[in-house]
Amino acid sequence: MSVVETKKDVVIIGAGHNGLVAACYLAKAGRSVTICESADHVGGAAVSAEVFPGVAARLSKYSYLVSLLPESVRADLGMELTTVKRSVSSFTPDPLDPTRSLSIPHDNEGELRRRIASFTGNETDAQQWIDFYSRTQRVAEKVFLTLTQPLMSREDMRELVGNDQDWNDFFERPIGEVIENSITNDVLRGIILTDALIGNFADALGEDLRANICFLYHVIGNGTGDWDVPVGGMGQVTGQLEAIARSLGVHIELSTPVISVEPHENSVRVTTGSETHSVQYSAQYLLVNAAPAALAGLLGEPNPQISLADGGAQIKVNMLLSRLPRLLGGDSLEAFNGTFHINEGYEQLQRAFANATAGEMPDPLPAEIYCHSLTDPSILSPELQAQGVQTLTLFALHTPHELFVREMNPYTREDAKVAVLKTLNSVLAEPIEDCLYRDEHGNICMEVNTTVDIENSLGIATGNIFHTPLGWPWASSPAEVGSWGVETGHPRVFLCGSGAARGGGVSGIPGHNAAMALISASE
Repeated sequence: MSVVETKKDVVIIGAGHNGLVAACYLAKAGRSVTICESADHVGGAAVSAEVFPGVAARLSKYSYLVSLLPESVRADLGMELTTVKRSVSSFTPDPLDPTRSLSIPHDNEGELRRRIASFTGNETDAQQWIDFYSRTQRVAEKVFLTLTQPLMSREDMRELVGNDQDWNDFFERPIGEVIENSITNDVLRGIILTDALIGNFADALGEDLRANICFLYHVIGNGTGDWDVPVGGMGQVTGQLEAIARSLGVHIELSTPVISVEPHENSVRVTTGSETHSVQYSAQYLLVNAAPAALAGLLGEPNPQISLADGGAQIKVNMLLSRLPRLLGGDSLEAFNGTFHINEGYEQLQRAFANATAGEMPDPLPAEIYCHSLTDPSILSPELQAQGVQTLTLFALHTPHELFVREMNPYTREDAKVAVLKTLNSVLAEPIEDCLYRDEHGNICMEVNTTVDIENSLGIATGNIFHTPLGWPWASSPAEVGSWGVETGHPRVFLCGSGAARGGGVSGIPGHNAAMALISASE
C-alpha cells in the first residue's frame, strides 16, 4: 500500500455548509486548511441539484429555506447571499371543510386581523395569535445572539430571557399546554405546533419537552424567526462559501473519503483513500462536519447509537408541476406562495403522532408544501419558465424512521408516495398527478425521500436531519459552561456539523463555533 503524508494546520471532514464556514474563518485567521469531501461536489445536504435528469430545474434537494444563518456570519465572511421574504406566511385549508381556508399575510397586522376574524368568526383569535408571537419574538431577540457565543449556564439563560412567564411557558412546560392555553382555534393551534415537529417525532404534550426544543430553533432565527428564500436555491449558500473558501487558500479535496482518524498528543492523523492507496494528513487539529456516529466509526470507538425514538421523522418530496393545481378553497397563486399546511390541525397532529407511535402511517398524513419557484423563478431554465412550470416541495411530519426499518412489514418509499399523494389530493380540486411535469421519457417528476433514503445518500444515521436529538442552547453540565459545544473526548478534534450543540438547520453556527473553539485552544 502506498502512503503519502502531508502536514496541515487543520483538516476538515466534510464540505457541507458548516465545514465551509469553519474553513473560511480559520483561513482568515491564517491557518492552512484542507477539506476532505467524500462526494464529488461540495454542499452536503444544502445543495441545489438537477433532481430530474434532463430537466433544467435546480432544486434544493434536501433543504429549502434559510432562517438560522446569522447575519453576523454572512458579514464576517463577505457573503452576498440574496434572500427574499415571501408575501404569504402560510395558507391552511380548514381540516373539517377544505373549501374554506386561512391565509396569513407577512408583516401586515391589519390584514392578519381581518383574515383570522373572517375565518374563525371571532376577533379575539387574532389578538391571541399576535400576543403569542410577540412573546416568541421577545425570546428570539434574547436567545439567538447567544448561539455564536460560548455556552452559558441554564440559570444565566433564564436571567437573559428576563421574563418568568416566557421562561416557564417556552422552557419548562410542554409547548402543547402553552398553545392550548394561549390559542382557542384548532387551525391556529396546528399552524403554531408544526414548528415543533419538522424532522422531530414528538408529543406536543410530552414532559420530555422535545417539541419545545424544536419549536425554539424554528422561531428564533436572526432574532425574528423569519424563514426566507435563498435566490438561486440552497446551492447558492454553499456555492458562495466554496468560492470564498478557495479565495482564502482553502484546499478542497473532492471524492476523498476519510477512512480513519488517529488522535495523538500534539496532532491528529487523518487517512483518506482506500486500502491500496492512501493519503495521510498530520494535522494540528481536526474538525468533523459529519454525524457523531460517523466520527466514532473513524476513531474505531463504539458507535453512539441514536434510538429509533430519537431518529429522523420526515418525508421530503420534490416535484415539478406543469401548472399549479386548482384548490377546493382559496387562490392557488396565493396559497403556494407561503407554507401550505395540509391536514395539520392541532388535533390532527396529535392523532398522527398517536398513529405513528402505534406503528401506523398517519392517515391523513400531516404535510406542508411550498412553491419555491413562485418566489424565485431563477431556479428554472428560461424554457421551463416560459412553459409555466413550477416546483413543489413537501415535508411530511410524524413519519419516524422506525416505520421504514422495523422487522415486520416495514413501510416502503412507494407507501410513502401513496400517503403523500392522498393527503395532497385531499385539499385539491383536481388530482396532483394531472399537474405533475413529465420528462422527455414520460416519467413524472416526483422524487420521494424517506429517512432511509437520507441515511443512505448522506450517511446520516436514521435519516435524522439534525444528526442527533436536538438539545437546549445552553451547557448541559457545569463543566460545559464557557465551552463552545463542539468539543469531543479528544482535545484536538472538534465537531463542526449539525451534531454539535446548537446544530441543525442550515445555520453555519456549528462551523463558526468550531472555528472559534480551535482558535481559542491554539492561542
